[in-house]
Amino acid sequence: MDKFADQFPIVIKALNSGFLQTMKLFFVTLLGALPLGLLICFGSTSRFRPVKWLFRFIIWIVRGTPLMIQLLIIYYFPGLVLKNNVWGIAESGRFLAASVAFIINYACYFSEIYRGGIISIPVGQDEAGLVLGMTRSQIFFRVKLLQMVKRIVPPMSNEILTLVKDTSLARIIALQEVIWAGQAFMKGSQGISGEIWPLFFTAVYYLIFNGILSLLFGKLEKKLDYFR
Repeated sequence: MDKFADQFPIVIKALNSGFLQTMKLFFVTLLGALPLGLLICFGSTSRFRPVKWLFRFIIWIVRGTPLMIQLLIIYYFPGLVLKNNVWGIAESGRFLAASVAFIINYACYFSEIYRGGIISIPVGQDEAGLVLGMTRSQIFFRVKLLQMVKRIVPPMSNEILTLVKDTSLARIIALQEVIWAGQAFMKGSQGISGEIWPLFFTAVYYLIFNGILSLLFGKLEKKLDYFR
């Protein structure tokens, strides 16, 4: 019991530091992937076929391959080709590489959710807007956008909750997120080795964070109920 009491503050400090890295990766991914996903959506629904099929091809590749492989390729491939590690070996370089991989991956998934929300809105609304003299951009932003948001909140919230857990994949390129921190105490860290209990504590961080997000998304869905 005394041993646990001595180890507990050391472990919690390390897990807090790792979870802070997890949170940073999560929010950076959202800030980049949400707008990029909308741009990719516009590209994949473009009336200019070469652009449309180019974006559809990119989405197909990203959604059809594991995120872990994408992380490895983005982090290691430039160094193998250019003979120079463009990301560097510091933690900041690994974080940047992970952010790029996560943003591209989730932007492609978000783009499909956006596309599903857009095409679910009746075509008659476009026709009515054009009759009233509105441009297509006005129809999208003033008529269709909020309706689209209402329809995409459930699938989008599911993807965002998945993102919280997927951040753990960043440890494949040695980014020291929360699971990396917990696992380190099994191998030997700060004078502690052979201890598995810190790894179980990492699950608590994910459960609490996902629980908070679930509550927020639930409230958002209720606020958008006026579109029924």
